[in-house]
Amino acid sequence: MIVPGPDFLSLVGWVILAPVTTAALLLLFGKRLESLSFFGRRVEGWTGWLAVLAVGRAFVGAVAIFFEILSREHHDRSFVVEVYEWISVGSFSVSIDFLIDPLSATMLLVVTGVGLLIHIYSIGYMKGDEGFPRFFAYLNLFMAAMLILVLANNLLLLYVGWEGVGLCSYLLIGFWFGRSAAANAAKKAFIVNRIGDFAFLIGIFVVASAVGTLTLGQVNEQAGAMTAGIATVASLLLFAGATGKSAQIPLYVWLPDAMEGPTPVSALIHAATMVTAGVYMVARLSPVFEASGETALMVVGYIGAATALWAALMACAEYDIKRVLAYSTISQLGYMFLAHGVHAYSAGIFHLVTHAFFKALMFLGAGAVMHALAGETDMRKMGGLRKVMPIVGWTFMLGWLAISGVIPFAGFFSKDAILASAWVDGQYVLWGIGVVTAFLTAFYMSRLYLRVFEGRTKVPEGVHAHDAPWTMAAALVPLALLSLVGGIINLPNALTLEHWLEPVLGESHVPHGLTPWVLAGIALLVAAAGILLARSLYVSRAGSLRRRRLYARAPWLVTAARNKFYVDEIYGGGIVLPLKGAATWAADVFDRRVVDGVITGSGRVIARSSERLRGIQTGYVRNYAATFLVGVVVVVSVLLARVTT
Repeated sequence: MIVPGPDFLSLVGWVILAPVTTAALLLLFGKRLESLSFFGRRVEGWTGWLAVLAVGRAFVGAVAIFFEILSREHHDRSFVVEVYEWISVGSFSVSIDFLIDPLSATMLLVVTGVGLLIHIYSIGYMKGDEGFPRFFAYLNLFMAAMLILVLANNLLLLYVGWEGVGLCSYLLIGFWFGRSAAANAAKKAFIVNRIGDFAFLIGIFVVASAVGTLTLGQVNEQAGAMTAGIATVASLLLFAGATGKSAQIPLYVWLPDAMEGPTPVSALIHAATMVTAGVYMVARLSPVFEASGETALMVVGYIGAATALWAALMACAEYDIKRVLAYSTISQLGYMFLAHGVHAYSAGIFHLVTHAFFKALMFLGAGAVMHALAGETDMRKMGGLRKVMPIVGWTFMLGWLAISGVIPFAGFFSKDAILASAWVDGQYVLWGIGVVTAFLTAFYMSRLYLRVFEGRTKVPEGVHAHDAPWTMAAALVPLALLSLVGGIINLPNALTLEHWLEPVLGESHVPHGLTPWVLAGIALLVAAAGILLARSLYVSRAGSLRRRRLYARAPWLVTAARNKFYVDEIYGGGIVLPLKGAATWAADVFDRRVVDGVITGSGRVIARSSERLRGIQTGYVRNYAATFLVGVVVVVSVLLARVTT
């Protein structure tokens, strides 16, 4: 039976349990299973197909959930799947319940659909790696944690998934833990996220104390009863958690270093799982943010806009192909938070969906380039690869045009929806930052594409470039098509994404009349300008001269951008080193001299006292009798003195 029936409990079990059980199986018995022979022949990599099958089953369940909800009336598309009561203390209780509604169904399709393609791609990419079964176990576990997060019906269960994706990101970023760079990147991601997660947990406590429940539906219904001050505190704490998971200022620094993990991991983190968690959470709890007045949403919007611009500037000067894409993800996530900040939650989710298509495509394309060039990531050592890698080149081109905002590609529609929403909300500063960022996005992505895939063919010495194998191409081609046509999901028709999400996120406000056409035209012109500037600098004959002239105008800016504006150094010198110094002092001075000194000193005092006192115990009866006699004389003398006085 392909679909396990219309019962939502069965469907949810189908979606979550498949990757969970496969992850457990591969973690416990992966190496043994990989070494099995079938009919006397060993099939290399078949455990990876077990993981693919598990995610495929989850995707089938997600599709079934979508069509089951779609068949219901517009106002009757929210269901709670009750599993069992988890915690019960007095009147307070928390259950293992899952929420199925248009928002969670949309996220399910994105997570399982894109995740399935990344799993298929990984079969070819990780072929021959000694940790092959372990890698797919982690991937399946990552999927399961994200699915729990988006399906959770209460904040506590959501937090379980929230921490689960954090753990899996640590395991996968540091998958090649024998390399110090990978191990350090994993630790950095884990520690930075602990800061945000701590704030997120406190935010959950504030919400629970304010409304007396952790159930998402009840929290959103009672959010209006919260005072503006409490709602602001709760919202900002929750958003602090989102800045960690979704890599926003000031906790974005972990994401570029996360590129040390295998490329499919980067694609999964950036497109379908971890970094989208914060965007989803803010949209899901939008009534709490609304209850704070404009304060919390203004912070969300401006942090998102500032992050989008900041990351785009760094991407313009980066040479590592994966790091350019990493900064691009940080920037595009900023766009999504900008949308949330202007009450355009549906537009933010729309961009989340389209971004999943073209960002997964480009990461997997970058992985195919690295696979063909023996792990090389420096764009300066590449060129003209579309001629020798046509599948990778042409599919990457579609992703490049989509993220650059060229019509009719998916990114044009979702990015234009965000900019239009900022304009109609009267947030002209945010709109302006978004437009500048759109120009920079088109520039740095064109810079990447043109340097790597166009011009004279150039590959590292001793490397024979080859196109992607079929397992990689099987993921690249569908993602390329989705990057091309993905924008249609929000075009005005019977089922637009905004209309689909309306029961959860409310009605969207979009400009009418001539305004949307003018705004769309500006966005398109900005994208064209960015592409043309990149072409003039990196394709034309006078490009190198123009680059030198441009660098001469603001060398300090280019140098700062190439050094990530020295944020890591500032954090290192201002936070990490002082904390390390304090920890060293606590370990070497306070612990050894004070704590250990008190304990060992007390022992020495007792030992010395015992050494002296034990001289009293000679073992001779005459000594004890003499001591007794002295004691009697002293006592009698004291008594006589009292009587005579």
